[in-house]
Amino acid sequence: MKTLICNEPGKLSLIERDVPNPAEGEVLVRIKRVGICGTDFHIYQGKHPFLEYPRVMGHELSGTVEDANGSSRLKNGENIYIVPYLSCGKCIACRRGVTNACQNIAVLGVHRDGGMTEFLCVPEQNVISVGKASLDEAAMIEFLAIGAHGVKRGGITATDRVLVVGAGPIGMSAIIFAKARGADVTVMDMREDRLDFTVTSLSADRTLLANAEAEAHAKQFTDGDFFDVVIDATGNAKAMQRGFGFVAHGGRYVLVSVVRDDITFSDPEFHKRETTLFASRNAQPDDFAEVVTQMGNGRVPTAALNTHRGSLDDAPALFGKWLRPEAGVIKAILEVGPS
Repeated sequence: MKTLICNEPGKLSLIERDVPNPAEGEVLVRIKRVGICGTDFHIYQGKHPFLEYPRVMGHELSGTVEDANGSSRLKNGENIYIVPYLSCGKCIACRRGVTNACQNIAVLGVHRDGGMTEFLCVPEQNVISVGKASLDEAAMIEFLAIGAHGVKRGGITATDRVLVVGAGPIGMSAIIFAKARGADVTVMDMREDRLDFTVTSLSADRTLLANAEAEAHAKQFTDGDFFDVVIDATGNAKAMQRGFGFVAHGGRYVLVSVVRDDITFSDPEFHKRETTLFASRNAQPDDFAEVVTQMGNGRVPTAALNTHRGSLDDAPALFGKWLRPEAGVIKAILEVGPS
């Protein structure tokens, strides 16, 4: 089978591997679509902190069941998406049902080889029928679920004024699901083209340029209250620290971003506002289900989000091009096989 492997930072090559045989409890999936994530670009650039090379990337995956291997839930030929977080089922987080925070989690395409290949064996519980969603849509479910999880962590309701900081794909997913809950959503970013997209395609209520005057502008149009919920999706430590200053008194701050740096904040301000701080990691099964539901309700503009596409064969040449800001990539999808 054809497989795209990242041998070292900046070096992708197509190789041939044998088609794997599913072990007990596994399903053999024929991969059809792979969404390209910021994580994949970080691996390609050598910036990912928890990875060993060589690695087959790819964790935003859809395809068809090639061998259901005795599953009573799945059948051969069925269209599916893959939940790429492989949890141990034994640690304290798993015992509490918080499998996204498993102490021994292995993420496809990061801790073990992922889906930039024609066939992949996956535990049955991680293979989910797409229902009426297309294969293209199904390949976007995972990154959308991360935003949905962040919105859920923040307990966002229709009465909340929300600030989403960072208008990349994860920030965009947070916008989509905050709007689905009826919230008033402001988006802050440094790129005006991304900000314009969030209004025209995602129904954000307003935008805020991340410049030196951002706090003053936010204070003005919120009548000095600032925001009930702030969601950070920047992946930038300085932006994450700055975000504390946009939280209203009694408000909530959700860090979807994760960085290697220490994050610091003013303790007097934190206590004065009685801020509630949340970490948001990966997503849970109900978040994936929420994405599928909102896709069915027409609330997820998947066609607008999918700005670029190419084949697995062309990926070694495309990765470098897609990394450039001028390429305007929001979500790129690799076609591994026809629909």
